[in-house]
Order: sequence, then structure tokens, then C-alpha cells
Amino acid sequence: MAFVYKSLAVLGAIFISPVVVPALLLSPFTLFILSFQQGKILKKLGICSDLSLLRLVVDGIPPCRDSNLLIKDLTVDEVPLRIYQPKWPPAGKRRGILYFHGGAGTFGSISKKPASFIFKVKLKSVPLRFKCDSVVVSVGYRLGPEHPYPGQYSDCLNATLYFMRNLDEYHVDPALIIIGGDSCGANFATVICQILVNTRHLPKVRAQMLLYPGLQGLDFQLPSYQQNASVPILSRKLVIYFCFRYLNKKPSHLEDIIQNCHVPESMKRKYKKWISADNIPDDFKIRGYKPQKHTSFKPEAHEAIKEVLKMTFSPLLAEDAIVCQLPESYIVTCEFDVLRDDGLLYKKRLEDNGVRVTWYHSENGFHGILAFFGYGIFSFLSGKKILDNTVNYINSL
Repeated sequence: MAFVYKSLAVLGAIFISPVVVPALLLSPFTLFILSFQQGKILKKLGICSDLSLLRLVVDGIPPCRDSNLLIKDLTVDEVPLRIYQPKWPPAGKRRGILYFHGGAGTFGSISKKPASFIFKVKLKSVPLRFKCDSVVVSVGYRLGPEHPYPGQYSDCLNATLYFMRNLDEYHVDPALIIIGGDSCGANFATVICQILVNTRHLPKVRAQMLLYPGLQGLDFQLPSYQQNASVPILSRKLVIYFCFRYLNKKPSHLEDIIQNCHVPESMKRKYKKWISADNIPDDFKIRGYKPQKHTSFKPEAHEAIKEVLKMTFSPLLAEDAIVCQLPESYIVTCEFDVLRDDGLLYKKRLEDNGVRVTWYHSENGFHGILAFFGYGIFSFLSGKKILDNTVNYINSL
């Protein structure tokens, strides 16, 4: 009987709630926010995880499959992969693109965030199949907290190694491998590229493609974090909350972490040369930024979330000896995104180390904007422009 009551409660939250139902009529944007809020309520009631409803909504109705694509699903080391290939015969070797979806490491999937966007954009009214001849591997890394951190990096690495060792099967040129992702997926892509720098007997990565990446957990007072602290769909508090959930920890000391009290003084001094508002161009500080006053280190805040200070979680901390060997990079940042400055700081680090960077900044974009692409009236022009630019970059390689 208890199971019946719980099932009815979940159904009521999804289908009967006067909050969620109007959201369905408004936009996926609103639905995301409200499903997250209601998920937290369901967790408090002991009905389900706070992430369960969010995952259901985010996966939602997948975009229509393109009849021009050959789509293959397989599993490698327990990791689901979805491989997109053009149906038309290859004129020669194709590019190979490994794509890691976003979702804070806790939601999202290969069914909802299809890497097939690379094929679906049209450039100058010309179907993209004549513009982008690529094989795309969308990696369904296992989600936290059920699959503990840092298992997601291992899943992404294993998928990458599988693809690199089987390029002939997919008619892929070993000199044209691109590794990319959006949001936390861009974080995974960054780390994988850093790991592969010293790997022998494998093809060299041609480029890394980072779409509004999250790359550090040291400074939550950067200009973009201040300016966009309450901007949906990813607020500053939500970033920290998802960090806790990803790490399977109970959220605590949020205000102290926002003030960077979780970072030891020695670490602040060591990495100030790389992670500092001083490295952000002045044009990005005009809109409501105030330099942070000194705050004291609090050991209890550090203990609560110390994992975000590791190089795996914060690849912006990688040494110059690694960064200087990274492949050519493509970085997208959005103005109304708390993570904007992570991308700007990594752009500077790469350029300072002699790595070529192609940068696209969306002046009207917000975090997660690409999740709405392909949904008709719910799509955003800024998202379309990002994808147009991304495909242009891919074609330039």
C-alpha cells in the first residue's frame, strides 16, 4: 500500500500539480526549474531522489531521429555509446567527434542531448550533410551520485580509447579526432585531453571543443559568478548544490563556499596567477562586478567540498607543462552564464602556452542554451548561432 501511495504522489507531482502543468505550456526552460524544485520536495517526503523527477523531465521527449543518419547503439565497459554516421558513402576518411553531454554529472543522457546536432544545423540553406562529413560518438557516462565520482572520467576515457582503437571500422581519419562536450561534459573533455597528452601509441587529438565549460571550483566570486548569480537556468547556488550532489554529499556551508572560504590561503596564492578576476578582460567587468574583500579560510567548509579543488574537478589547475601540449581548442562562452569566466580563463591559459584558440562568445546566450535546440518555438536564435559557428569550426579542420 505504501508503494501505491508513493506512486500516486509522483504521478500527482508530474501530471496534476497546478505548478508543473502550466510549466508544460510555457517552456522547457520553466519546466526544468520547477521540476528541480518539486524534486527536492519529493526527496523530503521520502518518495524519491531529488534528481529522479529532474532526470525524467530532462530526458523528456527525444528529438526526432534524422533519416539521413545511421545510428548505432552499443555498450563498452558498461558505458552506453550512441554512434551517428551519415548514410551516404564516405568520399574519404571522415572526422571523428567524441561528445560528452552536460548535466552536472548527475542527469542528462545520450537520448536527450544528441550529438547529432552536428548534422542537424543548416548553413546558408544548404543541408549539413553536404557540409559536415563526420562520425559522432555520444558517450552515456554513468551518472553520479549512484556511480561515484570520479567514475565519470573513467567512463569517458574508456569510451575514447575504444573509439581511437577502432577508427577503421567507422572510416575515421586518425588525424581528425575531436573531443568535446558542453558544461560538465566540456570539463570531462578537457580532462581527457590532458590525460592523453602523454599517452603513446594512440592518435593525437586534433582539437578540443568546449561549449560553456565548467573548469574550476576555487573562485565563486569571479565577475561572471557575481553578475549571473541568480540567472537561470544555472545560478551560483545551484552550481554548488550540484557539486555536492555529484560528490554524494549533503549540501552544507553554501554561504562560506560562495565566499571562497573553502580554499586554503596557500592555494589561493599559488593559483592566483591562473584563477583571478585580474585575468578577465575589463569589458566583462562592467556589468555589476565588485572585487571581493579578503575572507578567512574555514577548515569545515574545505572539508565539506575539498574534492572540487582537485585537478580532475578543476582542470584549470593543470601545469603549464601539460597545457602547452594540448591540441588546438574551440571555446564557446555565454554572457549570461556563471561559468563564462571559466572559459575565458582557460582561453587565456591556452593562448599563454602557445595553443591556438578559436573563441565564440554569445552575447545573448545563457548556460544550457543548446539543450533547447531542435524544439521549434522553444529554440533560441543565439543557440542556433552557436551551432552554426561550431559547425563552421569543425569544417575548418
